[in-house]
Amino acid sequence: MLTNKRIAVVVPAYNEEKLIGRVIETMPDFVDTIIVVDDASKDLTADIVKSYLPTREDRLLFIQHEKNQGVGGAIISGHRRALAEGMDVVAVMAGDAQMDPAELSRVVGPVVNQRADYAKGNRFFSGEAWQIMPKVRYFGNAALSMLNKIASGYWHISDPQCGYTAISRYALTTLDLNRLSQRYQFENSMLIHLNLFNMRVVDVPVKPIYGIGEKSGFKSGWAVLAFSVYLGQSFFWRMKEKYIIRDFHPLVFFYFFGLLFCPTGLLFGLYLLTYRLMVGPVKETSALFAMFLFTSGLQFLLFAMWFDKDYSDSSRHREI
Repeated sequence: MLTNKRIAVVVPAYNEEKLIGRVIETMPDFVDTIIVVDDASKDLTADIVKSYLPTREDRLLFIQHEKNQGVGGAIISGHRRALAEGMDVVAVMAGDAQMDPAELSRVVGPVVNQRADYAKGNRFFSGEAWQIMPKVRYFGNAALSMLNKIASGYWHISDPQCGYTAISRYALTTLDLNRLSQRYQFENSMLIHLNLFNMRVVDVPVKPIYGIGEKSGFKSGWAVLAFSVYLGQSFFWRMKEKYIIRDFHPLVFFYFFGLLFCPTGLLFGLYLLTYRLMVGPVKETSALFAMFLFTSGLQFLLFAMWFDKDYSDSSRHREI
């Protein structure tokens, strides 16, 4: 317990027999409840967790999925149980020991002190990430960070794939947990839905931990493509839900004309360039028109992004 707030930690685990014991043993004392969710592991993860129950029955809860639901599904199960247990703040720490327990107090701090509804770790704050993280994963996460800023509207947030997070009971009860992604897009989905309700989100510096025997299912090349499609769909869904249905905002016009003019001008310009190289001269007015479409569309997009950022930033000062 911290400042009279009951703290729970959800630990999603899939085939983590090597490291799940370390996660349980090193959990800080201020954590009231540890909720380990075994997502239908095929190894001895469940047996190892059960071996800790007799000595930690006062703070260790165990959920076992019969079918694999994905990391998001495991976390959602843990969140539901934490709400049922009356927890005030719910953190998430992976079952592969890649999250330093010594940093947990800093991650939950903004939520405990009611300065934020959701806090998440950011491994990019220091130069350690470049030195420690595999380079393919580093660049993959950097690319996803930019895409996530556009999709979620939280332009001050980076490293969206970091699962070291903490969320308030207020935010959990406000969200529709059934609509969150149950797979690897869970963290992105969480940010997008939090933005829909103008929740306050902050980044917290955390250390990247690699090379301790963890196994990642994150394949950067395929992941960037799959996440890009998901984030693109989620962006349009958020625009519709937040700026058309719930509270109309003129930025939808800026995005509409930007997405119409910018690619049209670019494609028309490429056509004219190809025509000039393969056939012959093109009219100056055609080239000017292509440039006008592209630059106008780009300006519309930049203004739309600015309006979205400004709207989201204003919600960060909301008081509970």
